[in-house]
Amino acid sequence: MNDAVVGHQCPECVKEGRRSQRSARTAFGGSRAGQLGYVTTAIIAVNSLVMIASAVLGGPRAIIGGGGGGFGSLLGSGTPLTDFGAVLGHAIYGGEIHGVAEGEWYRLVTAMFLHYGVVHLLLNMMLVAQVGRYLEAQLGPMRFAALYLLGGLGGNVAAYVFQPANQASAGASTATFGLVVGAIVINRRLVKDNSAFTSLLIMNLIYTFFIPNISIAGHLGGLVAGGATAVVLAYSHQPHRSIKQAAGCAVILALIVAAAIARTASLLS
Repeated sequence: MNDAVVGHQCPECVKEGRRSQRSARTAFGGSRAGQLGYVTTAIIAVNSLVMIASAVLGGPRAIIGGGGGGFGSLLGSGTPLTDFGAVLGHAIYGGEIHGVAEGEWYRLVTAMFLHYGVVHLLLNMMLVAQVGRYLEAQLGPMRFAALYLLGGLGGNVAAYVFQPANQASAGASTATFGLVVGAIVINRRLVKDNSAFTSLLIMNLIYTFFIPNISIAGHLGGLVAGGATAVVLAYSHQPHRSIKQAAGCAVILALIVAAAIARTASLLS
């Protein structure tokens, strides 16, 4: 028997009572599973494993130095893996035509998991670790994953639409911009202090505009897509909150895909 407030309860009664109780939810529908940070950890692990694979294929210069440009030439060089998966509109390399416009649509997703060197990787993963655990605890694993992926996809499509067709770009910063602005939206909804996240956003915007070889379109696209997704997740209320959130995210995804289709049509016309 188990001790209770009044008397005792049999173990079977306690188990049945727990099964009948609804799990606690956050203001946005997130479950307690979000507090474990599984998605945040998985994102960092996947990006790190992809960096290792890129370094194996590209050699030491793929890890640090030799990339030229940003962060005092600390960025690593491109590798066969970044050539394969970076956002690229339409260009010839290796004697063949490549790019999203040539049907390589996967680039719009793979680019958010590729990095030019360890410094590039560490900067982005520090942001994921800082902001991701907080957001995942608030939103839950599925909603947080949707925010990360839509921010990253929106930023990659923005790079595809606004950058020269032969300019390649990659990095999780499209998604991390979405996370930072997402945290600002969530805190505003909870009426919490936003000074830390606002300072973080301003600092990253300064880097975006004043450090060479950074995809301005990608960062701003991730910011807009992530912000829109966060608004949907934060301000969808009961009843049917989950349905409203899913529908809003679907609309954002449809707009992102439509922009990519329009850019493809213009490049091939």
